[in-house]
Amino acid sequence: MNPHLNINENLVQISFALGQYPILSPAIRARMRRELFTRGHIDAQAFEGEVRELAIATQKLEGLHDPLHEEPAEIWDQRLERVREQHTDLVYSQHFDRQSFEQLVKAVLAERGVTDREHVLTVNPELSSMDVVFEQALAIEQMSDSRRSRFEARLQELKVVLIRNLISDQLPYINIAKEFFSVGDLFEIQGHKIGRGKIGGKAAGMLLAHRVLKKNAPGDLLCCLKPAESFFVGSDEMYTFMALNNLVHWNDQKYKDEDAMRSEFEQIQKEYEKGRFPADVLEKLEELLIAVGKSPLIVRSSSLLEDNFGTSFAGKYESIFVPNQSTPRKNLIALTRAIALVYASTLNPDALLYRRSKGLQDYDERMGILIQIVQGERFGKYFFPEAAGVAFSRNLYRWAPQIRREDGFVRLVWGLGTRAVERVGNDYPRLIALSHPLLRPSSDPKSIRLYSQQYVDLIDLEKNEFATEPIHTVLNSDYPPLRFLAQTEEDGYFVSLKSRIINGDANRLVLTFDDLLRRTPFAERMRTILGVLEKGYRSPVDVEFCITIHVGGDGSSDLVITLLQCRPQSHLVDTGNAVVPPDIPLEKTLFSTHFMVPRGRISDIEYILFVPPEKYFALPTRDLRARLARTIGRLNAALEKKNFICIGPGRWGSSNADLGVPINYGDIYHTRALVELAGQGFGLPPEPSLGTHFFQDLLEAQIYPLAIYLDDPASVFCRDCLDSAPDHAAEYMDTPREVADALRLLRVTDIQPGHCLQLVMDDTRNQALAFFIPC
Repeated sequence: MNPHLNINENLVQISFALGQYPILSPAIRARMRRELFTRGHIDAQAFEGEVRELAIATQKLEGLHDPLHEEPAEIWDQRLERVREQHTDLVYSQHFDRQSFEQLVKAVLAERGVTDREHVLTVNPELSSMDVVFEQALAIEQMSDSRRSRFEARLQELKVVLIRNLISDQLPYINIAKEFFSVGDLFEIQGHKIGRGKIGGKAAGMLLAHRVLKKNAPGDLLCCLKPAESFFVGSDEMYTFMALNNLVHWNDQKYKDEDAMRSEFEQIQKEYEKGRFPADVLEKLEELLIAVGKSPLIVRSSSLLEDNFGTSFAGKYESIFVPNQSTPRKNLIALTRAIALVYASTLNPDALLYRRSKGLQDYDERMGILIQIVQGERFGKYFFPEAAGVAFSRNLYRWAPQIRREDGFVRLVWGLGTRAVERVGNDYPRLIALSHPLLRPSSDPKSIRLYSQQYVDLIDLEKNEFATEPIHTVLNSDYPPLRFLAQTEEDGYFVSLKSRIINGDANRLVLTFDDLLRRTPFAERMRTILGVLEKGYRSPVDVEFCITIHVGGDGSSDLVITLLQCRPQSHLVDTGNAVVPPDIPLEKTLFSTHFMVPRGRISDIEYILFVPPEKYFALPTRDLRARLARTIGRLNAALEKKNFICIGPGRWGSSNADLGVPINYGDIYHTRALVELAGQGFGLPPEPSLGTHFFQDLLEAQIYPLAIYLDDPASVFCRDCLDSAPDHAAEYMDTPREVADALRLLRVTDIQPGHCLQLVMDDTRNQALAFFIPC
């Protein structure tokens, strides 16, 4: 240092120079402190002690007398940082001259971009901070095209590092995402993130879908797409929460047996629900709530593996609505409680068994959080979108030969989309084949009314809660989009509403969605969206979405679609020859059905897990039916290396045990087919599970879903074949006495000695046939 240099002048020059680098100045000052520490001019601990003393002195100058309690933590942090900056400039100016400072600045600039000679210095982005990587990537991306071309390879490397650290480290995702995300996109995501870690798979899929559409969709489609406003909590914060609340000991749940998982999960939920959050996370969540006002929110899981290729984790983790209509304090409590319960759902037995079945038991499955503003409009005291659902780019189940697989299908409901993705009670969504939107599985008016939506999920703003209501308690002539969603039944026909005026009883309204399909471009737009996404993903996809219909005074409509989720579509592996053989005699047939048949073949079936319908419905309580489901789960585990199918009554996997066996994925994932019996005495008519989370599970596990409607004269089911065969369940496990009559395990060779069972599913003829052939 030049001893003749005036220290005050040196300080002024350095401070003035730093003002020219408003973004890089934190990095420059960090390098200045490092120089001071490494050259021994001052100890790092002593420096921070001086900063703290100076900060307290500034508090007193500004009229504070109790520094620890009078100033919020956020303001104190700001004060410390500003004092640290000033003290850095002062101490550095006392030990280094302007030439040393200029060399330091050049080194920092070189690390973060391009030198005057346009040469990028060798900074390893894998070891650098996110700030350094962002700064260097932005510097390259903002160049002119002619200059930028020299650094495209470097830019790709930087983007991949950012994607891997910020969003996802799954290679199939990165290979696609690096083509569509700009550095600016990634910087915006970083600005909406709270805490450390990745944002997780569900958030990753949604963001990528919007980027693919923005880049490749036609202009007339882009104008009708609206992204959902989203915020993210980094996946590392789950471990911070667990450590803070002494919950780490639950991490070994994934190695326990199923009974222990299920018996302890309720206690896990209670302990997580009581957990507290770090102060910095709470502050950010408070800021989020201030920013969104009274908008309802949904807290969604976004684990590291979720929505990945081959592992969707569909429905395995929690999603919780936060109506957000109370006081700021209560809204914050509701939001943090929802996040805690999503964290707890990583230990849900169904999620753990799913991971085990996929060979992912030992993966560090951290949970990111996706917080979205709920899309919709207020109607009276309720809040909900005009329609919502799930759409698949490939239609795996066709109910008519003219339906084109490649055009996809939609599962659509009025209100929140929960009823579209869950197999709920005695309700039905509208299934739409996008190649022929108005072609229904049945054209009979009685069936259309019977299989129409009866309940709507929504947010009750007055009660500040998620609710389910009968549609006719909500739907009335004041609802602006009414004529696009509903029709009235008159003399055995459905009549469109020419206005919002309802002739006669409002209970005659039936949610058909026919006029939405006739009078708006919904089907065409959804077909285009799915096509663009499938091409971008290089794979069939499915998306969750909602619709807003703006109705003009002249009767015109403006349709807005919001994508909430996007993931690769699960599919059944092509098993080769799937043609039903001709002339199979009736005595060699176990069953035959024509109800929405997929394509596939299962050979050499050894066992049939059979639930006799009358025995199941004779179980007097839901607890006993749930116990039966868990018993099926234990038998499923015991039959892991056997080739077997399940046959039983009603809607398996339904949330209502009165409608079918309430099994979960973890109870049946080793079976090859799930055959549901429906008809008089067997349960409700079959409702296709297409598009539900349960359907996703079956496809991923290569389990063929089938239904036999026994009231259909074309159906065949040899009940005597099953009743006459001995039960082998006791050879694999001890069956609880109270449910033993409702569960039988049958060996195929007992039904037809010397024969094996084959199941052929021919989607061209829409027939599935299970028949016996000599072994």
